[in-house]
Order: sequence, then C-alpha cells, then structure tokens
Amino acid sequence: MGLTKTEIFTEEQNRLAGMLKALAHPARIAILQQMIKANACICGDLVDDLGLAQATISQHLKELKNAGLIQGTIEGVSTCYCIEPKAWKLLQDELGLFMRSYCDPGKCC
Repeated sequence: MGLTKTEIFTEEQNRLAGMLKALAHPARIAILQQMIKANACICGDLVDDLGLAQATISQHLKELKNAGLIQGTIEGVSTCYCIEPKAWKLLQDELGLFMRSYCDPGKCC
C-alpha cells in the first residue's frame, strides 16, 4: 500500500484522522472508558481492570499519548495517565461537526 499524502489534506483533517486512528482499537477504547469512569489519573490499575499484559497496556497508552488524547505524569516509579481535556474537547467538537454535516437527502442510490 502506498504512502498517505497527508500534505494534500487540511490540518484539521489530519488531526481528526490521527485521533480517530488512535481510537480504532477496542483496547484503547476500553482504556479511555476506564479513565473516564475513574474521573481521575490512572496509575497501574489498567492491567487488573482490563486483563491485558502490562506491555500491551503500555503500547496502547503510548499510542493514545502520541495522538494527544491522554497525558501522563511521573509519580515515583510509575506514570499516571488521564484524559487530556483540551484534546478531548477538540475531538468532541470536530467529530460532532463532521457527524452533523451529513443531511439525509431522503433518496440515494
């Protein structure tokens, strides 16, 4: 498969695609749901809560952090993660705008 020509798309299109790509895995959705449910930073509970290996959790956290959806702070020997509020709001706004932009024409194809 060829390279994606991200330069031909707008900054908003690339940003939304990057966030959605990070969301496109059920483990990452589960991680975010746990963070939302806890409404606090998560430090080490995800392995027990989700039943995934620590290395797997770490990789998914890395992807979510790279997409800007979560943030982490170091506390002692562990890193605690939580939702990044500005990025979350941006995702809500952009995805909402995108979803509301469709108007059912009533008859198609």
